[in-house]
Amino acid sequence: MLAMLALTNCLQAVSSQGGGQTKMPPGERVADPGDVAVPPGYRIEAVAKDFVYPSAVALGDDGVAYVVESGFATAYARAVPRIVKVDKDGTKSVIVEGENAPWTGITYSSGSLFVAEGGADEGGRIVKYSTDGKDKQVLVDNLPSFGDHNTNAPVVHDDYVYFGIGTATNAGIVGPENITVFGWVDKHPEFHDIPCEDVKLTGLNRKSKDPRSSDGKEVVTGAYSAYGTSTDAGQIIRGAVPCSGAVLRVPIAGGKPELVAWGFRNPFGIAFDPQGQLYVVDNGYDERGSRPVFGSADWLWAVEPGKWYGWPDFADGRPLTKDRYSPLSGPDPGRVLAEIPNEPPRPAAFFGVHSSSDGIAFSTNPEFGHVGEAFVCQFGDMAPATGKVLNPVGFKVVRVDTKTGVITNFAQNVGWPNGPASKLGHDGLERPIDCKFDRTGRELYVVDFGVLLVNGKNEAPKKGSGVLWRIQHTGDSQ
Repeated sequence: MLAMLALTNCLQAVSSQGGGQTKMPPGERVADPGDVAVPPGYRIEAVAKDFVYPSAVALGDDGVAYVVESGFATAYARAVPRIVKVDKDGTKSVIVEGENAPWTGITYSSGSLFVAEGGADEGGRIVKYSTDGKDKQVLVDNLPSFGDHNTNAPVVHDDYVYFGIGTATNAGIVGPENITVFGWVDKHPEFHDIPCEDVKLTGLNRKSKDPRSSDGKEVVTGAYSAYGTSTDAGQIIRGAVPCSGAVLRVPIAGGKPELVAWGFRNPFGIAFDPQGQLYVVDNGYDERGSRPVFGSADWLWAVEPGKWYGWPDFADGRPLTKDRYSPLSGPDPGRVLAEIPNEPPRPAAFFGVHSSSDGIAFSTNPEFGHVGEAFVCQFGDMAPATGKVLNPVGFKVVRVDTKTGVITNFAQNVGWPNGPASKLGHDGLERPIDCKFDRTGRELYVVDFGVLLVNGKNEAPKKGSGVLWRIQHTGDSQ
């Protein structure tokens, strides 16, 4: 306890030094492979650039890349979501333009593209496209994606499309930041998190000032409830599918969504390893809102169907009632659920606090190396909006030994401490968000979202600064 108090006092005394806390770089984005360190025997190159808020990539049978431009950087920075075809020589052509941003994921299977429409305005969808963009089929729609997190990361396996849905809130209770920062409460005032099964509440409520009120009106809000709606001890909230904070699946021909597992916060990255084991990269809690949580890692889960993975009452496989999760200021997280569905499993790996670990791909080809290991793109911290950090966290590609949980840097910027190129003053990586191997498994493609600054509580993206990188094994020693 004394050590925790000393750490808290230290953190309160110093300013945050997040990767996005810097100045906007002038001019067009330059992508220089010489500013990115990769292991001996590998090389990295920029395939194409000038993407607008790119979020994901898929690789076709012919080596063509399909990059999704999300159409969404923040609640107040929008563009048109698109699918951009990128030939081997870097030539770009737009094959689809749409709406219902943010588009957050894409995968290729059997000659078709499957896209996750995050659906901040109209609800999430999984949509199937032909590779020329002319044929379109909505496989499932009306997914609960109006909140902080959206519908994510489609992947095809055994004639199903698996995908994630993030939670509406940070930690279960709608707060004023969902009005002022995320901007969705006024559009969808009745929206809140939806459990996948019935849950019994403790009656934990939080009081907040309604930022829309000119007279400082206070409202009381409970878990799994609309803003300004309180809850009682023992109250039952009915579960439903589709739900929040879950991995679902839908038949590849379309149909009703089925529950795979739940209790995630934001299951952004989903992939199957070479043995068919499902893994999920999950973004941990932020220190913000009506129920802030301090020091929560991001996680890699080896998913067991039907299991509950701990949100909104556990982090890192431990209950939030432990002192280590108490915020620097504000109330302790407390406990939302009177009864838990099951004891949460232990994560397969822990990523850095606020690293925003996102896209994931497994190596399958010995020519690339590290067969069976997961490669994960880390978008990087959004401090101070999500919590204070002493140095930039993330902004790189790491590989994970899923048997041991050991994480090793694979592609990161030259310089110390690590951070985005805009903070380091050079032209390497900014914010890696997704990675996929080509169909042969010999090349790893990395989507770099581009420059996104976070100064105070305002987020400033640089439009057209996204890059698609490619990493190859040259055949030299690893």
